[in-house]
Order: sequence, then structure tokens, then C-alpha cells
Amino acid sequence: SRLNGMRHQDLHVLLKKQLSILEEAEGGFDQFTRSYRSFGVHRQSDNSLFFKEWAPAAEALFLTGEFNNWNKFSHPYTKKEFGKWELIVPPKHDNSPAVGHNTKLKHIHPRPKKPTSLRIYEAHVGIASPEPKIASYTNFTHNVLPRIKDLGYNCIQLMAIMEHAYYASFGYQITSFFAASSRYGTPEELKQLIDVAHSMGIVVLLDVVHSHASKNTEDGLNRFDGSDSCFFHSPPRGEHLMWDSRLFNYSSWEVLRFLLSNLRWWMEEYRFDGFRFDGVTSMLYHHHGIGTGFSGDYSEYFGLQVDEDSLVYLMLANHILHTLYPDCITVAEDVSGMPALCRRVEEGGLGFDYRLAMAIPDKWIQILKEFKDEDWNMGNIVHTLTNRRYGEKCIAYAESHDQALVGDKTLAFWLMDKEMYTNMSTLIPMSSITDRGMQLHKMIRLLTHGLGGEGYLNFMGNEFGHPEWLDFPREGNNQSYHYARRQFNLLDTDHLRYRQLYAFDRDMNRTEDKYGWLAAPPAFISAKHEGDKVIVFDRANVLFIFNFHPDKSFQDYRVGVEAPGKYKIKLDSDEVLYGGHGRLDHNTEFFTEPTPFNGRCNSVMVNNFPQVVKLSLLKNVSMNVN
Repeated sequence: SRLNGMRHQDLHVLLKKQLSILEEAEGGFDQFTRSYRSFGVHRQSDNSLFFKEWAPAAEALFLTGEFNNWNKFSHPYTKKEFGKWELIVPPKHDNSPAVGHNTKLKHIHPRPKKPTSLRIYEAHVGIASPEPKIASYTNFTHNVLPRIKDLGYNCIQLMAIMEHAYYASFGYQITSFFAASSRYGTPEELKQLIDVAHSMGIVVLLDVVHSHASKNTEDGLNRFDGSDSCFFHSPPRGEHLMWDSRLFNYSSWEVLRFLLSNLRWWMEEYRFDGFRFDGVTSMLYHHHGIGTGFSGDYSEYFGLQVDEDSLVYLMLANHILHTLYPDCITVAEDVSGMPALCRRVEEGGLGFDYRLAMAIPDKWIQILKEFKDEDWNMGNIVHTLTNRRYGEKCIAYAESHDQALVGDKTLAFWLMDKEMYTNMSTLIPMSSITDRGMQLHKMIRLLTHGLGGEGYLNFMGNEFGHPEWLDFPREGNNQSYHYARRQFNLLDTDHLRYRQLYAFDRDMNRTEDKYGWLAAPPAFISAKHEGDKVIVFDRANVLFIFNFHPDKSFQDYRVGVEAPGKYKIKLDSDEVLYGGHGRLDHNTEFFTEPTPFNGRCNSVMVNNFPQVVKLSLLKNVSMNVN
């Protein structure tokens, strides 16, 4: 036909154009298809070796192998135009090639720089598959890393990597400190996982357990030399009664050698980018935090109850790590809120970069368990999210692996319970329970993300409201793997609402990546209105508005804002894409007025702040200066 003829003619024009470009840029297709002669590895006439690679996203490229004793940085490539990298390795003194026949080589992607805004994806390799089995490092590399990248997380916190005999311990009863768990695959496969993450611009933290060790005597450190001490204090100081494990003697020179070398080994051998230190509260105090509440009174942090040996060990660890690896990231799991935990050791601090804001997930669970929607206290929520010392960074999270474990319930389960099995299809109308749960799940996460810290953490699967808890195979469940897995397959079903929660989590992270509120100074809270159940704050020139009222909508609602100008909606949890009702016009422009309001120099009138059906909560509106 004439149309087909025209199309073929147009395609031929495109072909001729491409051939012309090849002729001009490369000397024609004949030379272009002989690029194997210049790319890769080639021996020159003088026996020097010429290396050429295309790696446009790499910040640096190095060659390592048996020829240089696997030195990672001795042979850097030189960056050329168009993402090309070149390296010339001269011959040996005897004029033979520097890289011998049948020796091993590897190109190294350097560690990414420390992210300004830290968005952590907490993950467990073994459960990272829908299949009821122990998943592999390779599965994680191929199937999970692309999801993490797509979701906008720039850091992975890997759990249960240090070898542990009992799978159901979640990796917290370590038997071999210098071994990556073999149950997921080989060391090389873990290294590949980390290398691929680095190539995606994602840093990887190891969940390191130096707070205690397994009591196993056959395959652990316990009674290593026949005594009840060696690496540990003698009982009772050397035993943790609640964890049924052994406690290190941090005053011992050889214990320091062992633990500090362990940190260095994980950084060098596997190229981790830092550590989340488990059980820091237990380390800091002789009472290990057992039966002790922390009100914030300074007498709780200074005195005979503080274990100075442990404290000095943590300072040593942070000092050494940050001196050797300036981009190293260390996170403390501490519930006590010890002052200066996250200040540099030169200032008298312990040297951590962040601490986990552990009170936040506890608060959300408490609210969902104990309070009706109309009784939520806005001031108390805001206080919990902002109750941190200025200048000490916190990782905020609405829920972690602790809330996912059997015996507790995830936020999605607290919100929707059995409805998650029967009412998550978009082919049927949402029930009032599912509607409320969907909206609250998003609002809780964004409020935590925006207000709760200088970093954010999510546990694998919780981003899409994983429908079941986490329980490892054990005697009590007939060694079942049914609950020791993450059902990513639910995201591949178009009509399930889990995809809507996933999409919101993704766009929440991408919006933060664009505007950078996690790296900004703390928010200014201009409203925490108990009657209206409204929270308003601005941070990094982004205005956050949340309406938690169960049945009240608003028209022409005035909110305070500091930066004057025109505001547009940038993230709206009521979008249909996210399982909302789609009642906001995203073309609306909001102009500030020079009318001071709620402690801000300007204000803006927000119209159409609609009610969500029945018990559902109103969505938040997040805006940014255009």
C-alpha cells in the first residue's frame, strides 16, 4: 500500500542517516564493528597491556587481580570522553606482560559517596523471595536490587549476614564473626551483590552484632579455650539473661583486636559501606536497659550504671572507621537516647552518624492498638516525631523488622487485618476498613519520613503493606517457611492494591530525593490542631499538610508558610494511582499572602481539603515552592 511504501521509505531514510553518522564518527560500519580490537584488553607490541571500557555511570574505575595482589586502588583507569575509561599497564622488568596467562582480573566500581539524604531499605536475603525456602544472594542481586533502586532507596541494611547456626535467631546469635552466612550462597555471590548495588549508586550497610555472641560451644566463641571467659566476661557479667548469650569483655586487648579487625575485614573483604550496630543500649549500660526506663534525665546517662569499657570500644570503632573510610556510615540501635551518641569523638561524642529513632514505631503501634481515630493526639504524635537532640541525626521509621515479627503485627495488619486477604482487589469496591487502612498507611509513612529524622528506614515488604507477619521455621510452626518469605509476586498482579502502596512509597522517596528534606534543618511545625486533627509543617521549602480527622473535610483552610511564592501539589496520597479518591486538581496553583499565621511570615489558603468516605482519613497534601 501507499502508506506501507511511505513507511518503508522513511525507515530507509533513517538507515541512511545512521550509516552517515557511523561514517562520520567511526569511519564507517566496517571499523565500528571491529571495536573489539580497541575495547577490552589488548597486548601491545612492547608487551604493555591496554585496557578500554565503557562505564558512563562510574565515578572511578580500577583494575585489580592476582597480578597486583588484589590491590583495589593501585591501577586506576583514566576517564575519557563519552563515558570511556582507559588504562595502560607496562610490562614487567623481564619484558613479559604484567598480567600473566590464566590469572584472574576484576574491574572495581568504587563505593558510592555517602548519601546526603539517607533512605534505608532494611533487608534479609533469606526471606527475599515468594518461594518457601531460604533465598540466595544471587536471587537478591537479580530480583530485589532492581526493586530497591526503583523505589528510590539509596542504602541497604543487610541483616543476618554474619554466620549464625540458628536461622530463626534472625541472625542475632553469631557463631562465626569472620564468615558470611553460607546458607545464602558463596562469598563471591555476596561480593557480587554488593558490587551490583554499588553500580546502582546504592550503599550497603552490614547489621553487625558486636553486642553479644552465641552461647554455642561447638561452633562459637563460647569456652573457646575451655574457660568461661576468654572473649567474654566471666558470669554473671558475661551473660545476657534475656538474650541467653555471652557478653564481650571490651577491656581485653585481644577482644579489641578481634572486634576492630572484624569491622575492618567486612569493609575490606566485602566492601560494605558501614554498619548498623545492634544492641548498643545493652552495651552502654551494666543493666543492659533491662527493666529500665529512660526519661531523658542526664543522671540516667552518667554514673556507675554506664559500662565505660563498652563506651570506649564504640568510640574506638567509630574513630577508626571514619578515619580509614571517610564515607563510612555508622548507625546505633539505641533506645536510651544517650547524649552525644551521634557527635564526633573529637567533641567527646561516641562518633556515630545516626541513631535509630526507636520510639517512633512504638508510638504508631500504641496509637493503633489503644486509641480510636477521634482520640488521636496531634501534639503527642508531633512530640514523638521531633523529640531528638539538635545536631544528632536520627533514622526515622514507622516500622522495622521488629514490628513484622510473629507476636506483633505490621502497620498494614493493625489497620486492615483479615481484609488484606479479601478486599485488596481493585475490581471490587474498597470496604471502609480497607479504605481507612490504605489512606492511613500512606499518611503515617509520609509524616514519619518528613518530620521524624535526618534519615528514613523501611523493612523489606512493608512498603507495599506485606499481608503477613514474619516467622522463621522452628519447632513451634513445624519448620515451615510459609511466613519466612516476602511475597513480591503480589506486586506483579495488576489489580491488587499492594501496587498502589508500592507506588506511593516509590514516589515519596523520589520526591524527597528531589527536594531533600531529610538533609534539611528540622521542620517548623506551624499547626497541630487537636480539634481539626490537622498537622502542618514546612521543611526544605516543602509544605506538608495532614488531615487526620475521621469525618471532617475543610474548605478554604489557612495554613502558615515561611517562603513566599506560588505553591503546587507535588505529592498527594489521594491520587487514584495510590489507592486514593482523586479529588484534588493538580493544576491548581496556591499563592501566598503576606498575612502572618501560626508563627510564619506568610500564609496560603488551601481550598478543597475533602473528606474520605466513612472512617477513612483525609489525605495529606505536600507542596513545594515552584
